[in-house]
Amino acid sequence: MKYISTRGSAPALNFEDVLLTGLAPDGGLYVPEVLPRFTHEQIASWAGLSYTDLAFNVMYPFVEGSIPENDFREMLRDTYEGSFSHKAVAPLAQLGRNEWVMELFHGPTLAFKDFALQLLGRLLDYVLEKRNEHVVILGATSGDTGSAAIEGCKRCKNVDIFILHPHNRVSDVQRKQMTTIKGDNIHNLAVEGNFDDCQQMVKESFGDQSFLEGKSRLVAVNSINWARIMAQIVYYFHASLELGGPHRSVSFSVPTGNFGDIFAGYLARNMGLPINQLVVATNSNDILHRFISENKYSPDTLHHTLSPSMDIMVSSNFERLLFDLHGRDGKALAELMESLKTEAVSIDDHRWKAARTLFDSHAVDDEQTCQAIKDVFDESEELLDPHTAIGVVAARECRRDASTPMVTLATAHPVKFPEAVEKSGVDVSPELPHHMADLFDREESYTVIENSLGAVQSYVKAHGNHNKSL
Repeated sequence: MKYISTRGSAPALNFEDVLLTGLAPDGGLYVPEVLPRFTHEQIASWAGLSYTDLAFNVMYPFVEGSIPENDFREMLRDTYEGSFSHKAVAPLAQLGRNEWVMELFHGPTLAFKDFALQLLGRLLDYVLEKRNEHVVILGATSGDTGSAAIEGCKRCKNVDIFILHPHNRVSDVQRKQMTTIKGDNIHNLAVEGNFDDCQQMVKESFGDQSFLEGKSRLVAVNSINWARIMAQIVYYFHASLELGGPHRSVSFSVPTGNFGDIFAGYLARNMGLPINQLVVATNSNDILHRFISENKYSPDTLHHTLSPSMDIMVSSNFERLLFDLHGRDGKALAELMESLKTEAVSIDDHRWKAARTLFDSHAVDDEQTCQAIKDVFDESEELLDPHTAIGVVAARECRRDASTPMVTLATAHPVKFPEAVEKSGVDVSPELPHHMADLFDREESYTVIENSLGAVQSYVKAHGNHNKSL
């Protein structure tokens, strides 16, 4: 398997190099040169497999040639049989007739990011040990990626971890999950800005790594890293098989800000999984909804909402979809991405209409989010976090066919967002699971830092352990 850049002028890489590269040298994102495709019969034969075995069948084509089969199987067993608290790993809960939520919050940090980042830590361990390399993980988080990355990579011997989060713009549980994990190689930076500021500094640092003076290199844990997307494809196959696929189509509603999670669903469909509809569910930061519904991609003022993990106005992974919509023409995509820096962009009408055949979208404000939490709890006693509530509203508003199962991705445990649950009027308070019961008693460690690329890069340079050079 080879990987190419969405902007067309970077060399093709194998999986191992893509894992350690992050952004391509031309500023693009890596995608498979050729996507594996499974037949109806192959997918049908996977019914009844454990999540681990299904994950191997779906993901191995992406790593083949870089990681031996037995080694990859062992990583998957460690990840999904050793780190998740529910035997089903991603259980489905029914809300109504042909309406489901897939609970993706049974990992160690109670969010869907665990599916990819628990595996990413093991992949990094394997590859860095083999190469005898030391790297720096630099990531930005709007809430969940940071804790999942730290939890997944904290034991990696050859890694320093620096996670940027917007100061006072993540929930208390999200912050404490990051800042109470101890380790000499773990550094939490609270940036005096918003998530887009954090993400932009990460992108610029990947584009010019001279501040590390050649003593190490950066590795991405955000969803620009292909390994993140790869791992998320699996649970679309899992849900489909649980609900009668591939003999029937399934639809999905996905709360999304950075477009990574729903892009994984798009890839699952292109790999042969019968998916009827993908619903892009956003909060008031609705740039993706405006593109899907109006063919207008234009950043706007970023709003602070009750669903902070989606408080994003620049959706990094959207570039991967645009690449496909432009016939995988890297030159055309590079020109489009350059235009996005200074102006609102619309794409050719026929390309937009091609996206609309699969994608629908809906934006949900805080009031509607709280109402949905209450409504769903009253209907089914299923308590939703605000992001999942947005997904359910969008699913109900955009559903094309009531006979097709609709699955909303439940991206986080409601205990991570008590403010939204309280404002909903639901007469119940979500409780931390037993392994996290003492979270608010744990000592925190983080550094508040100015919203400046120079300040962040100076901190990384001063605090990293670069004794092992490339």
